[in-house]
Amino acid sequence: MIRNIKIPHFILYFILSMFYMESILRLSVTGSLFASGSILSLIFSIPFSIVLYIPCSFFKEKTNHILCHITLGLSAFIFSSQLLYYKTFKTFYTLYSAANAGQIFELWRDIIASIAKNLVWIILLFLPLISSVLLRKKLPSIKRPDRRYGIFLACCILLFHLTGLAFIYAAERGQYSAYDLYFESSYPVLSVKKLGLVTSMRLDVQRLFWGRSPALAESPRSPQAVPPKTADVPKEKKIEYNIMDIDFSQLISVEKNETIKSIHQYFRKAEPSSKNEYTGKYKGYNLILITAESFSPYAVRRDVTPTLYKLVNEGYNFTGFYTPIWGVSTSDGEYVAYTSLIPKTGVWSFYKSGKISMPFVLGNQLKNLGYKTLAYHNNTYTYYRRDVSYPNMGYAYKGLGSGLEVEKTWPESDLEMMEKTIPEYIGKEPFHIYYMTVSGHMRYSFAGNAMASKNKKYVQGLPYSEPCKAYIACQIELDRALEYLLNKLEEAGIADRTLIALSSDHYPYGLESDELEELAGHPIEKNFELFKNNFILYTKGMKPVVVDKPCSSLDILPTLSNLMGLEYDSRLLMGRDIFSDSEPLVLFNNKSFITDKGSYNAESRVFIQKQGAKVDEDYIKAISETVNAKFFYSARILETNYYKYVSNK
Repeated sequence: MIRNIKIPHFILYFILSMFYMESILRLSVTGSLFASGSILSLIFSIPFSIVLYIPCSFFKEKTNHILCHITLGLSAFIFSSQLLYYKTFKTFYTLYSAANAGQIFELWRDIIASIAKNLVWIILLFLPLISSVLLRKKLPSIKRPDRRYGIFLACCILLFHLTGLAFIYAAERGQYSAYDLYFESSYPVLSVKKLGLVTSMRLDVQRLFWGRSPALAESPRSPQAVPPKTADVPKEKKIEYNIMDIDFSQLISVEKNETIKSIHQYFRKAEPSSKNEYTGKYKGYNLILITAESFSPYAVRRDVTPTLYKLVNEGYNFTGFYTPIWGVSTSDGEYVAYTSLIPKTGVWSFYKSGKISMPFVLGNQLKNLGYKTLAYHNNTYTYYRRDVSYPNMGYAYKGLGSGLEVEKTWPESDLEMMEKTIPEYIGKEPFHIYYMTVSGHMRYSFAGNAMASKNKKYVQGLPYSEPCKAYIACQIELDRALEYLLNKLEEAGIADRTLIALSSDHYPYGLESDELEELAGHPIEKNFELFKNNFILYTKGMKPVVVDKPCSSLDILPTLSNLMGLEYDSRLLMGRDIFSDSEPLVLFNNKSFITDKGSYNAESRVFIQKQGAKVDEDYIKAISETVNAKFFYSARILETNYYKYVSNK
């Protein structure tokens, strides 16, 4: 019976088209047409192509061809949009992000520029559609499948899907293997490379609707792989820790929810960070917290950004600071820095946090102490749903379109935001202000960026290409805003009792790799060095301090909480107070990490140890388990509203 079934050529065209689009996307992203994921990509393309083809074969022939054209067009559109998203944000979008993508059209200038830059790739992705239209009369007919043919297609779907699973099961099962990415971990960039876009998006849909947290090995280690150092502490001196009076044993004994109970058990074993000479150093101070769009060390220059240069070099100079990039760009960057939690893949974590208890964030902590707490953003008020997350962080929030009246340009002026907002709090101590800037936003050109154009004259003499000059010109607007802020604090006589903290949301990925290297003056290592950054921490009159240890944006909240003398529980945060004696740990979106003993690349599985350090496989395994646990329990906190179980705030 099977022998007499004729396979229509058009279904083969569908299969080849899907695999072709997968290959073009792979080539555009990795520079390689064939890689380890090519075979799996082909195998999983076959059942998916059949599933797409079947609905296009149930009508009259003309209608069937139209439906096939539409299906190929939609497929090419999805592949093209993912390509453009990757070229812009260095990751692939999830279904959750796509469902909330309406606001991205505010970046229409960047979208048009990206389309123009990648037009050849887009045309290549649409070739199957173009060919099917042009060759319409030469293509085979598409007829309704009979019963035997339907059974045959169903068998093909099952057979090739099982074949793909067999390949996955037969291969190794280490971290970021095809097996791990299919069944456990969610990391879109590697998933697309090793499984293909079609399979990665299918898994994303499954995880979104059926729910899934990051994978976790059994018996996770505590958040600190090594207990805090207690050597050299005089016996008569009692060590104090940044912890709250939480009886985890009691909570565990009465808790019926097994998920909450497991989180209690994890944090009960967590090592807290000890109080230190910096604890409460700035207690009662005003605090101004700034997330600076695309800020990087390349923006810090004595000649054209003297205020940034001053703040970096005359404050706390964190020489080993990193700003990792996460799946949702700016929003995830904010979330990590000011919640000390790792974002959950596949959702907008900051937006999700707007619906749960967040007692340890600075806005809520300081508001409870009588501080005036305000937040400002000089772009669209609702972008990334900040209208939900910021109020839940304890701020009265104003943005463009809701209380903050700055000139609507692209991007808007950080300086103008400072001019409009400082009068609202300058004479109302104590205050805590949060700014999310936008002047540093891509696209970096003098024609399409209002801030780059405004400050063009200051960078004309710099020995760089136009994108590099435009990037620095954008950051000049931030520099002018900070200069204005410092002057107003000085005029009010409160500069010496106002702590300023500034970090970036992410590195300037609006610049190409060669442009970043042009600014750096040398090739940039992509797994670690790319994310090296400055964390500004400054108050007038302080003695400059160099802090030479690995640290990251995940450490900002516990560090500031300790400096401000706030009551918080260091066990419940994923970062640590940089000034404490807790072992340093910088972790990245792909689960690579840096410690004081070296750096581990989770994708290549190579550990480069520092000179003089002694590291074995057990150490690497222990830290990897710690990193996995931090990802896992960060997601659990967001999913379960965990903080409400351990805090009355």
